[in-house]
Amino acid sequence: MKSLIFILVLLCSAAFATEEAYHFDDPAKQKLFLELTQELRCPQCQNQNIADSDAMIAVDLRRKVHELLQQGKSREQVMEFMIARYGNFVTYNPPVTAVTVWLWLLPLLFVIGAATFVLVQRKKQATGFDESELAKADSLLEKDN
Repeated sequence: MKSLIFILVLLCSAAFATEEAYHFDDPAKQKLFLELTQELRCPQCQNQNIADSDAMIAVDLRRKVHELLQQGKSREQVMEFMIARYGNFVTYNPPVTAVTVWLWLLPLLFVIGAATFVLVQRKKQATGFDESELAKADSLLEKDN
């Protein structure tokens, strides 16, 4: 009885361990498929490409890339399809647009602004007091003497 259960467990585990196989007639298409699946980001995993992700959406994306390549689509057409469907986030190298340029410029502007603020504050401290404050300090010293 135990051996029967063991055999059933092995058969069931083999059914779950199926591996996706994408077959191409042209080795260039297979190479392109591998490159594209490395370049496309999984929308669910967020920092993992669809080649390495086990998420269901990554499986669907790999299947769609395979389907598009089998239809004779080029790299650019596949990327355009994925960007149109999932947005620029699906690529690891999003294009520079009016919106994405701010993602690079705002931190730089913040650092420049913070450095300017610190320099101005230090300059104020280094110059010390204005003339009226110095006169008050002198008069206090004279009263003490």
